[in-house]
Amino acid sequence: MNVFELTRALVDIESISDNETQAGAYIHSYLETLAAASGGRVERMDVEHGRFNVFAAWGQPLVTLSTHMDTVPPFFPSREDAEHIWGRGACDAKGIIASMIAAAEKLLEGGATNFGLLFVVGEERNSAGAIAASRSPRGSRYLINGEPTENKLVLASKGVLRFEAIATGRLAHSAYPELGESAIEKLLDALEQLRRVKLPTDPLLGPSTMNIGTISGGRAPNVIADHAKAEILVRLVGDPALIRQSFAAAVRNRVALNEILLIPPIQFHRVDGIPTTVVAYTTDVPMFAGAWGEPLLLGPGSIHVAHTSEERIAKRDLLHAVDLYADAVRRLVAAC
Repeated sequence: MNVFELTRALVDIESISDNETQAGAYIHSYLETLAAASGGRVERMDVEHGRFNVFAAWGQPLVTLSTHMDTVPPFFPSREDAEHIWGRGACDAKGIIASMIAAAEKLLEGGATNFGLLFVVGEERNSAGAIAASRSPRGSRYLINGEPTENKLVLASKGVLRFEAIATGRLAHSAYPELGESAIEKLLDALEQLRRVKLPTDPLLGPSTMNIGTISGGRAPNVIADHAKAEILVRLVGDPALIRQSFAAAVRNRVALNEILLIPPIQFHRVDGIPTTVVAYTTDVPMFAGAWGEPLLLGPGSIHVAHTSEERIAKRDLLHAVDLYADAVRRLVAAC
């Protein structure tokens, strides 16, 4: 298949997080055929509950191209026009998988070796595939991770600090609010104070940002709420200690502020000659914990259409990515 056909074939396999088995089986079969014709090897790397990553290698994999098989919901199939391929996962990250495989084919045609391909599950939810892969390294010295970066090398990416704010109160009839204690009002007061916290800024990554993503609570309009919860996500640009302290001081004793997830900001390896950028989103890279080598972040497509009903990828960007990946692998292998 050419890179456009392979992108569409992958997009047309629904692989929302936790349901990647069919996509993994398709990729494994495709790579088995390629490996059989070119002296490579392919394996399924167990993750959990029947889920697996797919790894292929030619020689000793000094450089590994990697991205994820899963997508966000809802699924919708592929279509194409003269300029774009559309569909869930077109840019995040089925097109990237296709361009990485096409780059591998190009490398093999030129006699290259000592590289690998690693496609993981779960990036969109909990990075289960990357965490599992971090426990089973294969000797790679560089990991080129693929996300939609508009074919620019990422210099740094923001991290994530996620909290749950939980308020408790006392039930009462809403006609007699003095007999109760509203958890919702406590939560609203705490959130208002959190919104006033001045967040840190980094010269390269810019400002930290906060999003109150969900709010839930209460039982009925005529009942004083005894429980309320909000989920809060901060995009980190540095040490999380200051934010933890500032948030704790802001909410005081109004709510319980529970830390759920920390992914630190990260800086990436550079390759001369490729345009650079910085990104505000997080990736699987911190979860690899360096086990697969020094990280790079590079891929076709725009993050601004990922996760949307307009998700698409430009055909010219897919072709450019094939060349970029192949060239980066050659240069990094030569530097090892």
